[in-house]
Amino acid sequence: MRAPGAADALAVSRPGARVARRCPPGRAVAVLVLGVVAAVVPLFGPAAALEGTGEAAPPGAPGVALLRTVLFAAVSVHLGEVFVRRVARGVPGAPRGAVPPAWGPWAAVAGFVAALPLAAAVAVTALLPRQAYNLDLGGLYASREGLLTLLEVDAFAAAGLCARSRRPDSAVLPLAAVVAAEALRAHPPAEGAPLLGSGLTLVHLTCAALWAGGLLYALRTLWRWRVSAPDAGVAVLGGYARVAAVLFAATAVTGAVSTLRRMPPGTVADQLTATAYGRVLLVKLLLVAVAAGLALLARRRLRRSTGGGPLAAYVPARGEVCVLAAAVAVSALLTAVPVPPPR
Repeated sequence: MRAPGAADALAVSRPGARVARRCPPGRAVAVLVLGVVAAVVPLFGPAAALEGTGEAAPPGAPGVALLRTVLFAAVSVHLGEVFVRRVARGVPGAPRGAVPPAWGPWAAVAGFVAALPLAAAVAVTALLPRQAYNLDLGGLYASREGLLTLLEVDAFAAAGLCARSRRPDSAVLPLAAVVAAEALRAHPPAEGAPLLGSGLTLVHLTCAALWAGGLLYALRTLWRWRVSAPDAGVAVLGGYARVAAVLFAATAVTGAVSTLRRMPPGTVADQLTATAYGRVLLVKLLLVAVAAGLALLARRRLRRSTGGGPLAAYVPARGEVCVLAAAVAVSALLTAVPVPPPR
């Protein structure tokens, strides 16, 4: 039999070791549940939201919602990683060589794979593109939406190259291009004050991506350093939390203003239940409210954990990540249902 070594002694002496052995199955189940939610919400959400509203489902709504879920998640994971990695560099006593493995390159690949079919959908010249000649690739350059989808494809490719370079943080530039393209796509020129709408969406998407993706990387860092540098892990989560409060406020304000632009105050109550867009928006608001409650609980425990257990805020913060992941899927669903005209 093998004699117990220092690693075994450390595992026995530290209460966190028992948590470390029990958490991987739980995390596997959480990932599985999130994967199911990420697929179920886009695929079945449009039909559920449109039921009884009298609105027509846009063509390919489930597929578009699923692809945009992947696209939004890819941007969030990659941007959040860049953001919190910079926060971690400024923490005294942080173990430089023990950072969590980078997910940015994989996120860029996922975003690229999701953006390609969205670009192909714009290039389709027939309802069912069963033949290659139904794809008008040259037509992508002749339309505004086509150019924006091509920009997203190229930007994800550039983000992946940046993530693999010596300066992985430079991926923030192509990722910003993706967010800008999404903001412009959501507000076509025919809309009233499209630049204002695009500006609001740009801020909303950026702050939401940093909030969700940053929390994910902060928790990965906290878990990675739970034994080697627990105080540094808590400091990283605390540094993120201070910025996250501003991100949440900006997300809430821009979301509220955007809602009022599309739903005049006198019609909001009716449209939240009578239209597919309103129903999906209501679900998103509920998820954001739950995430905000979990964030407050995590930050309260974080303040009390100074000098104590570094994982005190881990459980509610992990719940916050799960709720935010569901909110990302619901946000993508918003892009696949018809926008109600102002009443």
